Amino acid sequence: MSDRGASAVPQAVEAAERRRIQRFLAQRRGQPWFWVMIGDERIELRDISIDGFAIAAETPPAGGEPFDFVLQREGVPDHIRGRAQAVNFIAASGQAGCRFRALEGDGAERLRDWLIALVIMNASVRISEKDAAAIVEGPSLI
Repeated sequence: MSDRGASAVPQAVEAAERRRIQRFLAQRRGQPWFWVMIGDERIELRDISIDGFAIAAETPPAGGEPFDFVLQREGVPDHIRGRAQAVNFIAASGQAGCRFRALEGDGAERLRDWLIALVIMNASVRISEKDAAAIVEGPSLI
């Protein structure tokens, strides 16, 4: 498992973009493509990166404590298991940002592959796997 430490949940951080790594809309052709299972609830992801994900939420998942999850892609039987923790929550927009604390087995490598595939499929111009990997692993472009 990879360990990516997380901090406590700030209560309503409205403006500051603190991501170091590129994040991606969790959609393909305008439809949800990534989901997370938290307990028995399947939740559409708003965005995803190699560091974590964001979901619509009325409160931080698990009250801000670390929680188990399963990532899924629409129509694909593969999944990634791990632990995450909410690191920010914006009540006004009903969004919780969660950071991966651990991904099981080869989950980090598979997530990287999932994101490279997403970049290639959503690119408006032809893009190589090497260029897509650089985007996935590079700094935030926004």
